[in-house]
Amino acid sequence: MMLKQIRAAVVMVVLFTAITGLIYPLAITGAAQLIFPEKANGSLMKKNGRIAGSELIGQPFSDPKYFWSRPSATSPFPYNAAASSGSNFGPLNPGLLTGVQKQIQELKKTDPLNAQPIPVDLVTASASGLDPHISIAAALYQVPRVARIRGISEDRVRTLVDRCTEGRGLGVLGEPRVHVLKLNLDPDGSQNRSEVQ
Repeated sequence: MMLKQIRAAVVMVVLFTAITGLIYPLAITGAAQLIFPEKANGSLMKKNGRIAGSELIGQPFSDPKYFWSRPSATSPFPYNAAASSGSNFGPLNPGLLTGVQKQIQELKKTDPLNAQPIPVDLVTASASGLDPHISIAAALYQVPRVARIRGISEDRVRTLVDRCTEGRGLGVLGEPRVHVLKLNLDPDGSQNRSEVQ
């Protein structure tokens, strides 16, 4: 009797392991590849046929000729998709103030003539540390610097910001936002947009 129960248990473990560990994942993966292959493969963005990044994960930019992403608190390096996390610093934590002051100094050192108020998302990390977007205000704050360094008009750079601005989800969720990698793949607005999406 005991041997019969053990055999039934082993058969069920093997059967459900095959169903849930092999058949189901293969079916879902196959369906995803057929229905929406771009999203199933990481929503990768390409330029000139080469992968430039994912539409879903931000990247750090430090060169002043590019738009900068918001700070990232992931470790051991910024925008580490394997270690998504925020800083967990509360509003009274001295570490938060130190990080914000450091970011403000960096922004002012890079663009000393910019007297606009610095948008909060340029000095604070997102909860995931991977946010690929910045606010419209954060993008517009950087327009004079990018235009000056690239030797193009601010109006042209603002037009690019407008083209890379995404609306609210489903028309009502969240705030309009700007995708930083899309901006930086075509910073002078000369490329065909289909090449960088």
